[in-house]
Amino acid sequence: MCIYGYCRISTKQQSIDRQIRNIKAEYGDAVIVTEIYTGTKQDRPEWNKLYKKVKSGDTIVFDSVSRMSRNEDEGFCLYEDLYTKGVELVFLKEPHINTVTYKHALQSNIALTGTNVDYILEGVNKYLMALAKEQIRLAFEQSEKEVQDLHQRTKEGIETARLNGKQIGQRRGAKLTTKKSIEAKQQIQRYSKDFDGSLSDVDCLKLTGLARNTYYKYKRELKVELQG
Repeated sequence: MCIYGYCRISTKQQSIDRQIRNIKAEYGDAVIVTEIYTGTKQDRPEWNKLYKKVKSGDTIVFDSVSRMSRNEDEGFCLYEDLYTKGVELVFLKEPHINTVTYKHALQSNIALTGTNVDYILEGVNKYLMALAKEQIRLAFEQSEKEVQDLHQRTKEGIETARLNGKQIGQRRGAKLTTKKSIEAKQQIQRYSKDFDGSLSDVDCLKLTGLARNTYYKYKRELKVELQG
């Protein structure tokens, strides 16, 4: 049996540390699986690998239901499929839909009596099972709605800014200058043999920790800036 903690962020600009910290606080021995998710099922390679690897008796811990899925139908199907496989699911922010709670609801059927009262008891049992499933579906539905609301608010905010004459995004052809780019260029100028240093591009890449394309982009910009 293994405990996995699945942490997901939507963009590279977001921090995943909070999710990891929350899971480790409750499950210190959890194997953390991290993912940057861009919006489609095919873009979740780490989840797909975990989904194929988990087996009966394993546990997957999520900081919240939205980390498992922000789509109601997909989320509910994943939940039921993993539950059927015997995988425990834990949602730190929505413990009422943990599989242990769901299992308890399904197994706490009222014993039948062998009398006419059983018609009523069977109805109560079916109601309890339906209620448990509805709680799970509602959690995923709420998660999906929050995403849709966020997208709508973002869209409205951009449109309001545009109508007020504000520049949305970077102007075409404009160069974006950030603190990170300035510091990186300073390192390149100091250490690269093409400038004031003695290191090759390979060694300079290792030193700066920049992606290859970013490194050469900064290097080109630096040459233009120095010539200017």
